[in-house]
Amino acid sequence: MGRDDEFSRFFASRFDQARRTAYALCGDWVEAEEIAQGAFVRMYAHWPKVRRESAEAYLRTVVTRLFLDTRRRGRGREQSVAAPPESAVDADTSSDERQPLLAALRHVPPRQRAVLVLRYVHDLSIEQVAEALGCSAGTVKSQAARGLQTLREAYRGAATPETA
Repeated sequence: MGRDDEFSRFFASRFDQARRTAYALCGDWVEAEEIAQGAFVRMYAHWPKVRRESAEAYLRTVVTRLFLDTRRRGRGREQSVAAPPESAVDADTSSDERQPLLAALRHVPPRQRAVLVLRYVHDLSIEQVAEALGCSAGTVKSQAARGLQTLREAYRGAATPETA
């Protein structure tokens, strides 16, 4: 099997998972698709050097770092258009039960959100998250604690109707 065939199979089997991870990080399906596509472009460039047994972990790391890069740079490279494009809504994204949690997750700062998604959505160990983000285990612990606190406060705020 050639390099392109092998990568095509990896892409086909992992794209949706990468897109869902990116969505958990950014909260926008269009941006999530851009992040996932960018991650696969970067992976393809390095594919001959990627160990196949750790390719999935490498993909998660690339997706997470691309997300953090977009937050550091802002989204300044986007261009305004006269009218927004039509966008489809995935059937599985309209769950009323998940919307308050996803809205609360958007209030968590990007780095803390990355830690929460890797640690609790992907069930990675503290050491694996530290390796993926290029930081210490202590940083992961503190970012997780702060992120959970911010998430709890934002979720309570979203669940409690405001009185005017």
